[in-house]
Amino acid sequence: MDLQVIKIAGNTTNYKYVKNHSHKYKHKNSICGDEIEITLKIRDRKIIDFGYQTKSCIYCQASASLLSRISKNKKVNEVNKFLKIASILFQDKHKSTPKYWKSFNSIFKKENLQRKDCLLLPLNALKKIINSND
Repeated sequence: MDLQVIKIAGNTTNYKYVKNHSHKYKHKNSICGDEIEITLKIRDRKIIDFGYQTKSCIYCQASASLLSRISKNKKVNEVNKFLKIASILFQDKHKSTPKYWKSFNSIFKKENLQRKDCLLLPLNALKKIINSND
């Protein structure tokens, strides 16, 4: 197992339920059973607070941890641009990754391709929240 994944997953700063959230979504991976619930506070098209709770593998937890930390204080359209290109990061040499999303390069790599669904679960959940409110 990749030690970087364990280290990232160990940061549980945003492993929480956001009280007075404006958005909430629960998503499940039908293949492995991983689940994530995301609660957000969005104001003026900006993510003010981001909380997540999972019943999932370490790869999903790492992805959720990174996503929650990086998405905070970002405009929804900036986050959505990244979410649209995230799945290609497994093949790409990461040249197209916007600067604030570069930390995903450490887990979205070819060596973790078999865990792609786990890694993308939090991103797909966030994409559902953002795109349902356009």
